Amino acid sequence: MKDPHKKLRPSGGYRKTASFQTSTIIYDSTYWFCERFLDSRSRTVDQMVQAARSGRQNIAEGSRASATSSQTELRLVNVARASLEELLLDYEDYLRHRHLEQWDAEGPEAMEVRNVPYSFKNDQLDPSDLTDLTDHQRWALYSRWLDHESAAIRANATICIIHQANYLLDRQIAALEAAFIEDGGYSEQLATERLKQRQKDRSDPSHPSDQKPPACPQCGGLMALRTAKSGKNTGSQFWGCTHYPECKGTSPI
Repeated sequence: MKDPHKKLRPSGGYRKTASFQTSTIIYDSTYWFCERFLDSRSRTVDQMVQAARSGRQNIAEGSRASATSSQTELRLVNVARASLEELLLDYEDYLRHRHLEQWDAEGPEAMEVRNVPYSFKNDQLDPSDLTDLTDHQRWALYSRWLDHESAAIRANATICIIHQANYLLDRQIAALEAAFIEDGGYSEQLATERLKQRQKDRSDPSHPSDQKPPACPQCGGLMALRTAKSGKNTGSQFWGCTHYPECKGTSPI
């Protein structure tokens, strides 16, 4: 018997993802950067803090939404990516407007920050995986830049970390798109599981539920067994597209 508590699609677990943990560092860094170096009455403060928060929160919301909507998950992760891109521009503007140097992406300063996840070694912690560290431990890896007295050093280091987060999110988005193309959305997977359950419940091998669902003649998507509720064929069964009402493709049994 199928476990009634087992989800068709898992969700959550975002706290262990590198993208969420990196975005947490960015949010904390931005909050304290604005508190220290910008006028609290400035609209820029609200915009930067909200952009940093949006990057973090939308990763979490997307992870929770993944149980019922892969499209919603993909949309929210894209929102997180866009928010961090907005924040990146704010930090670049801060440096440019104050005639402060921005580190070259391949320069020694930037590479030192970017290499933290790869070069960190400690007798107590696994150097190959930073996802098991606490928030405090992860912050400590970057504290010599993010707690620096210089606003320029803090801004440049945060820019490097935003680039890392964006790289992780780009990979996450690509993986979500590939999974959606291969496995379909939640409604398609739910219809497939429903057909499997019907096949288990029926003993007649000639019953339509034991047949392999055909592809929709209109959109090519998965079809499910339907029963006509009105018209001259009331009570008869047919194959109907699982994308209904967007697609009204049907096929006779």
